[in-house]
Amino acid sequence: MFVLKIVLIVVAVLVLAVLIIAATRPGTFRVQRSASIKAPPERIFPLIDDFHSWGLWSPWEKIDPALKRTFTGAPSGKGAMYAWEGNSKVGTGSMEITESTPSSRILIKLDFFRPFEAHNVTDFTLAPKGDGTEVVWLMHGPQPYLSKIMGMFFSMEKIVGGQFETGLANLKAAAEQGTPK
Repeated sequence: MFVLKIVLIVVAVLVLAVLIIAATRPGTFRVQRSASIKAPPERIFPLIDDFHSWGLWSPWEKIDPALKRTFTGAPSGKGAMYAWEGNSKVGTGSMEITESTPSSRILIKLDFFRPFEAHNVTDFTLAPKGDGTEVVWLMHGPQPYLSKIMGMFFSMEKIVGGQFETGLANLKAAAEQGTPK
């Protein structure tokens, strides 16, 4: 009985420690990756600015072959909207381009509904660099208390950052196709 009490006290202290540490974590998160692509911004921009083109490079598009997609609003650029419904790995959500500056920046409102609810912002910037373009993919948003707790055990930086790296590599391949070497 004494050992059981000690175990329960230790477990309670560990749980309390996790809750206290989580409370001190930042209230927002930020994940960012970049890639140099040997193509002009004018070739890369339409691949991001038109949700119909995301199937060529988005890492999430290939995870669920039965993914249901809905395109509404403008065909591309500001006002273009894309919603998806997929398996447990891709979930359900929507994106809307809220700002589109030709060949330099695309700002997207990103909403997840399943498996968890989240409302974030995705920002793509394209800047000429040498004989190509530097593409930066940034996502940021609020980090509610439950996310702070989960973040102590799962690194969003590694999970989402890894997906961004895959997506940027795919974007690079799509944009560089046919580019003279």
